[in-house]
Amino acid sequence: MARTLFGTDGIRGRANGIITPELALRVGMAAGLVFQRGDHRHRVVIGKDTRLSGYMIENALVAGFTAVGMDVLLLGPMPTPAVAMLTHSMRADLGVMISASHNPYDDNGIKLFGPDGYKLSDELETRIEALISGDMGSMLAQPADMGRAKRIESVHARYIEFAKRTLPRNQSFDGLRVVVDCANGAAYRVAPEALWELGCEVITIGDQPDGFNINRDVGSTAPEALAAKVREVRADIGIALDGDADRVLIVDEKGRLVDGDQLMAVVAESFHEDGRLSRNGIVATVMSNLGLERHLADLGLTLARTPVGDRYVLEHMRAHGFNVGGEQSGHIILSDYSTTGDGLVAALQVLAMVQRRQRPVSEVCHRFEPLPQILRNVRYKSGRPLENDGVLKAIAAAELKLNSHGRLLIRPSGTEPVIRVMAEGDNRDLVEAVVNDVVEAVGLAAA
Repeated sequence: MARTLFGTDGIRGRANGIITPELALRVGMAAGLVFQRGDHRHRVVIGKDTRLSGYMIENALVAGFTAVGMDVLLLGPMPTPAVAMLTHSMRADLGVMISASHNPYDDNGIKLFGPDGYKLSDELETRIEALISGDMGSMLAQPADMGRAKRIESVHARYIEFAKRTLPRNQSFDGLRVVVDCANGAAYRVAPEALWELGCEVITIGDQPDGFNINRDVGSTAPEALAAKVREVRADIGIALDGDADRVLIVDEKGRLVDGDQLMAVVAESFHEDGRLSRNGIVATVMSNLGLERHLADLGLTLARTPVGDRYVLEHMRAHGFNVGGEQSGHIILSDYSTTGDGLVAALQVLAMVQRRQRPVSEVCHRFEPLPQILRNVRYKSGRPLENDGVLKAIAAAELKLNSHGRLLIRPSGTEPVIRVMAEGDNRDLVEAVVNDVVEAVGLAAA
């Protein structure tokens, strides 16, 4: 059975469009049934970001889980990595995060974590989908066996302590002026508190969620506000989280953006120096800049590439024993600490490197010169443009032109009818030319 609800990061879509109360109810029932194993009292933890629709989805999930006999622990607004950590820490059978990550407020989503804190396998998601589309009436709990729900108040402090413990015991950030942009999302409380407790002078933006303003002109997808604030208050560094705080980007003291590729280089060098890099390299996706790969090679380190999506990065890390991986977009996975991307934990590692070097962030976090990289999207209505003869010929010609001086990547989007065309290389004019050629061919095939 092919999955139709679950994508690469749970179930996501427009609130009250795709993500309806009925769907959330059935997800709760189905996931609860799949994760009832043994005779113990089963329980699930549920966290959410700050979207208005989170209330509706949370209540529907609670109804579904309790209907099949699972107890529910409600965490309130918490980062996705905190939910993953608490699922394991609190010995829950299942964890749920209600979030659409960096999407606008009118979208929402449901992410599921197993008892080990990792996202579910394709096989488990397929089993849950099969139950959602079927009749679960005969599987409901007897009246005496229905679940209970309660809200847990201490979880913010637990996550802050967890994040702080990823650093050496005596680590302090005294003297660092930090602007943190919480994207009006799930980390609006925990991120500023954690940074303050570690000694930072903290200036916060994007910390006034109202149900509608998550990711709106703030956060890692809109870092311009952070860059302006860093320059205004003459901060040492800016930290931009996204709506569910599983990704992070940095702004240096000059207001310039530092992407996930540079951050992976910083962390890889730090871990390598300390002998903490479990393999002689890291894992990233096909979108990471070739400059990162060359920089790591100069250090004697490798770069393993996966398809786009943090779940594929993590799968490769687990299968091959890597402990550092991530995406250019800011998902940084440090598997010594977390089972998923954790924006706050990654930011703390960068701050530790800045404090160790005693140099400006613009120097510490600029590890290599990225190659010119151009990405363009071509929207199509139907069909399979990438199988068109003209497109295939254009791709072959582009690869021949780049030869060994760059990379060409063409892939369909997993979430919308779009073909993404990316090329990078040493010569910017050549990169632009090959991208234009392929985009033109795809456009003609998609017309």
